[in-house]
This record gives sequence, structure tokens and C-alpha cells, in this order.
Amino acid sequence: MQALTKFRISLSMTNFILIYSLYFGFVLNTPIVGRLIDLTANTESHFFAYTAPVLLSCAFVIIFSFLAIPYLVKPLFIFILLTSAVACYATSAYNIYFDYAMMENIFETNTGEVLSYVNLNLLGYLFLVGVVPSLAIVMVKFDKRKSLKVRVLKRFILVIIATLVLVVTLATTFKQYASVGRNNSYLNKLIVPAHIFNSLRYLHDSVFATPLTYKHLGLDAVITPSANGKPTLMVVMIGETARAMNMAYNGYSRNTNPYTQGMGIISFQDVSSCGTATAYSLPCMFANLNHPNYDRARANSQDDALDILAHAKVDVLWLDNDSGDKEVAKGVNKLMIDPAKYPDVCNGTVCYDEVMLKEFDSEVDKMQGNKLIVMHMIGSHGPTYWQRYPKDKARFGPACEQSDIENCSDEEIVNVYDNTLVYTDYVLAQVIDKLKQYQSQYNVAMLYVSDHGESLGEDGMYLHGAPYALAPDEQTKVPFFMWIPQQYADAEGINRTCLEKDARNGVYSHDNFFHTLLSLYGVKSKVIDEKLDIISACRAH
Repeated sequence: MQALTKFRISLSMTNFILIYSLYFGFVLNTPIVGRLIDLTANTESHFFAYTAPVLLSCAFVIIFSFLAIPYLVKPLFIFILLTSAVACYATSAYNIYFDYAMMENIFETNTGEVLSYVNLNLLGYLFLVGVVPSLAIVMVKFDKRKSLKVRVLKRFILVIIATLVLVVTLATTFKQYASVGRNNSYLNKLIVPAHIFNSLRYLHDSVFATPLTYKHLGLDAVITPSANGKPTLMVVMIGETARAMNMAYNGYSRNTNPYTQGMGIISFQDVSSCGTATAYSLPCMFANLNHPNYDRARANSQDDALDILAHAKVDVLWLDNDSGDKEVAKGVNKLMIDPAKYPDVCNGTVCYDEVMLKEFDSEVDKMQGNKLIVMHMIGSHGPTYWQRYPKDKARFGPACEQSDIENCSDEEIVNVYDNTLVYTDYVLAQVIDKLKQYQSQYNVAMLYVSDHGESLGEDGMYLHGAPYALAPDEQTKVPFFMWIPQQYADAEGINRTCLEKDARNGVYSHDNFFHTLLSLYGVKSKVIDEKLDIISACRAH
């Protein structure tokens, strides 16, 4: 840095703010400008879209003028610039929107997941668009030869001019902007640096917001004794990023479920997720809050399905091979998988999901009475899909084996993604085989549901995390499997034929999960809503 300061660039603060704002308006906001141009290309008044960089630049002049605080301006503006370069790349390459839900997901991810997004394309883009301009900022020497009064006046005049240009441009194009904005309300989510604003909102809610009064639910919960008198051992598999349409059980042309074929899996054909990212969907599905009423703060301040099972004296264990429980398992035992402990199925930072079976027997032995084990899988998490399965479990090729998946062919992306589903099916089969070994002692069952889906390049979208109102079915339609052997069905009075019929014809969502999990386990409580309980209609009353 000291070497750079030898090459000084003399600029007034006013000119610096103007150049910085123009860079954001014309370079770092190419995603939204490009989208505006595409949306209006076939309209008579499409030329107004080309005023967007001017409007944005003027707005940034006003905003950045207030943020240009002496002694803080360089580190603050460099931070904004570098993070904005990353946001611009992600939006351009993957169609990612950095709204509140996405920032929540980013803040709650782990290092391994973050590193999976790093690739040469990103690093090259960050260097050219973020690092080089940041070095230029380091070399700037602010010209203070004018008096403070003159410098303040010049900045004030710049703000006035920017405001006038903004007003005049909007006055002549407001009708067009209003029309496009009304029909495409998501556009404001593409503005860089919206991630800064939404990060501050998230941090405020996480750190400074007054906690809600905690609410206990299901204190009346009890377990109805099974017909055969055996305790229950259930495993709940929480998938990551698996989409329903690529499941063979749901009509997909490829056999992505080869390992569980013939095991009696019941697949629910039409199931919608609560959100499009783990940080949102995971607590939502375990909470007694349906999607329209869901709020993370409310979910965290009341008992969820696992807490209610614990009220019913069920011994609950959360095993995690992904990015954490998102406070779902706040009141039960938790075990994070340590990659260093299992080098045969881990690469030092992430593990294949079969790692969760390594100590299954020992963990079951430690638990008492009725038992529930939740396995949070890494599943099909991208963009490093090829790292989610061992080579010997790959069925489809050629597979995309790079994190900049937008540079792979559609075939390679689908192949590598489908391989993750095949491996997930292998893990499910292993869990079922393991549970079968306990049937003499327990009534055993398994549930599998994914937290959200994934875009694989359809309509230019990749990965997940799109605003729910805009998210395609690829991101919101998820697989939901039940494995209920006849012994379990008989013990709990469940008609499997009825359940199979409902699975084929019914329309469900994560809203059903809370009530169905409790009911399937045999919990009786006033908190269970029979209208949302899938099991209720197929139980012998």
C-alpha cells in the first residue's frame, strides 16, 4: 500500500464522488440496466431504458455524498466497491437477487459453502472490476487547497445538479418506469449495492431488535402407545437443494432413485417449499407457522416440532452435515459432523452424506425410549455439485466439474446434478437398511423432504434463493418421501393404500410438515391441525 501512495491521484472530494457514482451507475449496475433493456426491447418507448445508468448515477451521487465522511471515506467506499463487484458478478452469472432473504442465507452459511462459489471467473472479475478500482482509490489524494466552505459548497452544488437531472429525467420517463416497475417489482432487488442495505437490515434484526416473548407450544403433547407396545425409532432426512421434477418417483425420465426402488417409498408428487433458501425454509417447515404467516423472529421465539416431540418425552438428536440447524434444534441435542474425523468420506471441509451413518448405532444406544434422529444433509448443494458424491456413485456423464457452472453445457449441469440425487437415494437406502436392523426392537420409519429446489440454467437462472414471488417451480417444488413399513403402519393405525393415493393426487407444502411429523410419530396434542396433517385422513379412527 505504501508503494501505491507514491503514485498519487489528486482529486477533490466532489469529483471523487462523481466518478465513483458514475462507476456504480454505468458499470456495477449492468444487470438491472440490461434487464430493463431486455424487458422494453419490443416496445415503442424502449429508449427510456437507456436513461437508467444516468438515473442511478444521480441517485448514487446523493447517497454517496452523505456517506463521504472524512477519514472513513476510503475504507468504507473500498468495502462497498469490492462487495458490489461480487454481487454484480453473482447477479450477472447466476441471476441471484441480494434481497433480505438472500443476505440472511449468506450470513448463516459456513466457510466451506462460501468457498464452493469461488472460481477463476469470479476472481478475475473481482480483480478487474473491484480490486483495480480499489487500488485507484488508495492512490487518491483529496485536494484540500480550497477552503472548507468552498468544498462543502461544491459538494452541495453537485447534489443539487444530480437532483435536478434525476427529477427532469423522471418527469419525462416516469410513465414508462412506472409501467415496467409495476409489472416487474423485483427489479429494485437487482440494484447494486442493495446487498449493503439488506445486510444492515439483517444485522439490525439479529443484533438490535428486541426479542419477542418466548411462547411454549404443545405442552400437552403425549405419545399414544403403539398397538404392538414397541417404542418408535424414526429418522427424518432433510435434503438440501433437491427439486421434485428430477426424481424418478415423480415421473422423471431418468432413474435417479435406483437404490430405494422396491423399498416401499411413498413419494408425494406435488409439494411446495416455504422458501428458496435454507435459512428461510428450514425453520419454516418445523414451525407452527404456515407460509403466508411465517416470520423468522416468531419462529425462533416459540417451540417448534422438535421441541414438542421433546415435551412428549421423545429423545431427539439433530445430526448436521450442512450449514447448521438455523435454530431449529435450539432445544434438543445437536451434533455437527467433524470432517477431520472421517477422512475416508470427507475432504477436510465437507463430507459425503453417508458420514452421518458412521456413528448411527452408537448414537441410538445413547438415546432413551422413543427416539427421533434428524439428519441435515448437504445433498445437492451447488455450485460444486461434483463434490457431493463419490466417483463410484456417478451414473450420468459428462458431468460439470467446476463451480462456474454457467460455463458448462446444459447437459453437463443436469448430469452432475442428477448424480447428486442418485447419491442421495443411495444414502436413503442405507438409512432404511439400517432401520430394518432395529425392527425387532422398535417401530421404525423414515421421512425425507428437501428444503428448496434448484435452477439449472432454465431461463438463465442458476442455483437458488430467488425471491419467492418470482421463483420458478425448479426452486419451489421439492421431493417429499415417506418410508413406512407395514409394521409401523399397523402399530400406528395408518392405511398405506390411502396414503399412497393421497401422495399421487394431493397438493401439499412445507405447511403440512409440522403437523404431519408430529402425527406420524404418534403425538397427541391440541397444536396439531388435522386439516394440515397428511396422516389424519388415512388413520383408522
